[in-house]
Formats: sequence, C-alpha cells, structure tokens
Amino acid sequence: MTGAIRSKIPSQLGKTAVVTGGTGGLGYETARALAEAGSEVILTGRDDRKGVQAIESISREVTGARVRYDKLDLASLASVADFAERMRSTRQSLDLLINNAGVMALPRRQTTADGFEMQFGTNHLGHFALTARLMPLLRQASGSRVVSVSSLAHRTGFIDFSDLQGERSYSPWKAYGQSKLACLMFSLELQRRSDRAGWGLISNAAHPGFARTNLFASGPGGLLSLATNFAAPFFGQSASEGARPLLFAATGAEARPGAYYGPGGIGELRGAPATALIMPQARDAVAASKLWDLSEQLSGTSFE
Repeated sequence: MTGAIRSKIPSQLGKTAVVTGGTGGLGYETARALAEAGSEVILTGRDDRKGVQAIESISREVTGARVRYDKLDLASLASVADFAERMRSTRQSLDLLINNAGVMALPRRQTTADGFEMQFGTNHLGHFALTARLMPLLRQASGSRVVSVSSLAHRTGFIDFSDLQGERSYSPWKAYGQSKLACLMFSLELQRRSDRAGWGLISNAAHPGFARTNLFASGPGGLLSLATNFAAPFFGQSASEGARPLLFAATGAEARPGAYYGPGGIGELRGAPATALIMPQARDAVAASKLWDLSEQLSGTSFE
C-alpha cells in the first residue's frame, strides 16, 4: 500500500469518518488521507485479516493516526444493522460517511445474503440501509457529509424496475451500470430530502475515473481484464489519484451539496478533481423517489 495521497485537504481534527471498503484501493487511500488530516477514521471491510493489515499500514505511514477497523458486509442487511448498532452505542455523532465499497461486473449472477442481485444489493441497497441506520448520528453533527461513490458506468445505466434483480435477464455490465446509477440517484435524492426536511446534511457523489484498483481483478475477468491492464498505463491513474475526487467531495470547502465530482481530464478518466457529468436519467426525480421508496421496502429501513 504505497503512493498514498499527500495533497492538502482541510484539517479534519475533531471529526469522525466511516469509510466503507477501506481495506484496499480507493477506500484505503481515502482513509489514509483523512487520518493524515487528523480525522478519527473507522474503515470497514469483510476480511478481518485485510482490515488488520490496513490499520497497521496506515499507523506506520501516519504518525499519531487515529484509525480502527470494524467488520461490515454490505451484502448482508444483518451485518449492516449490527455495525450501525455498534456505532450508535459508542458514538454521539458522525461527521462523514463515505459509501465506497462495491463489486463490479460479476460474470455470473450472484445474490446477497438477503437474496438481492449482488451488485444492486451491495453497491446500492447495502449503502442505502447503512446511511439510514447511521442517520441519527449524522444529524447530530454540524455540517455532516455523505459521499456516494458512483462510476462512469452510470452513463449507460438505467433502472429496470421490471427486473431490478436481474432474475429474468442478467448482464454483468447492465447490472453494474444500474447499481452505480442507483448510487448517484440516491445521493441526489438524499440532498433533496435533506433540504426539504431540514436534516442539515451535505450529500454529494464522486467517481474515480479509470482508477487501477482490485475491482477489475475480482470483476469481469477474461479479455476485458487483459484490455484493461493494457490500457491502464495510458488512460488510467493510481488508486491514490482516483481517490482525489472522493476526498474533495468529502472535505472540500468548495464542494457543493447535491454535486458530482470526478477527474477533470479527457473523458473524466484521470486528472485533478472537477465537476463531473450527470446523465439525464440520474436527474430523474420521479424515478429517484420511486427507487427510494422501493429501497426502503427492500432494506427494511427508513430515514424518518
């Protein structure tokens, strides 16, 4: 775990952050940068061994880092509920939630512990439920932020309400695009609802561009992985660089509520953080409200 971000972000002293999927890739780099800025960081993951390694690595690299690991499997609503209960029993407030963890373009349809299509269930529903359950803590903090990590893949995504779980027809990239579109729609809808209800949140979203992480290793495989490995040096950027838009959304004084950030280079593949393109389907407030209501039903959670 080298090459971590060292760019200046505002001091995070006195703040507490939760970073899902913090044991590697974008999540690790984000957690490390927040710890370096003075935040107390709780990074989560499914693998205890990787969690311990991540904590040890950050502690070696960041003097005085206040960072700990807690197990969280976003593919299990019971795990989400248990994690949130531990947080509520030990914390009075939460300043920052970065919904980063995810799976990408699984070759074969898989399901979560609760029977949902794995990408929709993990990338969207798990984070939806987590945010709902942590809302009491987020509302206790002044100016708290929720950052949802989307993807360039949201551009070709659409919400198939008639086959949301891919039971009739499953395509790896269709399911992935849908899940990442759902993440972005959730972020925008969360801001709209916060504004209406006076929750006091800043909800925004970010994507890493073409960041070289282990998602490709565990995702599509085959010729696409070979092509990705070939193209990465020319069009991609490191995980540490890919985390920069996430960090800007999470800490930047100029980061706006309800905004979306990504790399500012050609095609939003790499480069310094900048405002990212939001496709029309992500701005569909009617569909977003329908998805929100359905997500509450499926996850058994509520923001009220």
